[in-house]
Amino acid sequence: MTDLYDVELRVNGHAVSRKVPARLTLADFLRQDLELTGTHVGCEHGVCGACTVLLDGDSVRACLMFAVQAQGREVTTIEGLTPADGLSPLQQSFCEHHSMQCGFCTAGIIVTAEAYLAQVDHIDAASVRQAMSGNICRCTGYLPIVEAVMEEGRRRGLLRNEES
Repeated sequence: MTDLYDVELRVNGHAVSRKVPARLTLADFLRQDLELTGTHVGCEHGVCGACTVLLDGDSVRACLMFAVQAQGREVTTIEGLTPADGLSPLQQSFCEHHSMQCGFCTAGIIVTAEAYLAQVDHIDAASVRQAMSGNICRCTGYLPIVEAVMEEGRRRGLLRNEES
C-alpha cells in the first residue's frame, strides 16, 4: 500500500487540497488529478521543457518535482495564463509569428517566456534566445519563437532599443 500525504497549494489561483503518493510528480498531479492537460510530459528528464509551469512565479520543470514539494506554493499552468475570453497577448504574438506547429512544446515555451518577461527590465534578441534555450522545439525552429517573445517585450516596453 502506498502512503498518501496531504498537499495544499494554489493552482491557477484556486485552492487545491488532495492526498497524493509521495512520488507523484507535479506534472502527473496537474494532468491526472486536476485534468490540466496543457502541461505536457515529453522527456521526463527535465530536458525538453514541455512540462514547464510557474512555481511562485519562477519557471520549473513539473516532471522533476513531486506534487508534495509544491505544498503551500502557487502553481500556474498554461491554463492559468490563458484568459477565459481568448488568448493572452503573448499567446496571440505566438500565433501572429507562426511560432508553433504541432503545439506539443508550445505551452512550456509560453510559460517559460512569461516567467522571463515578468522578471526582466529589458530584453534583446540575445537574451531572449538565452532565456528560451532550455526549451526544445522539434517542428518550428527558434526564430519565430524569438520574434514572438520580442514582439511581446516590445508591447510591454521592455526593449532597450528597437532591435529585432
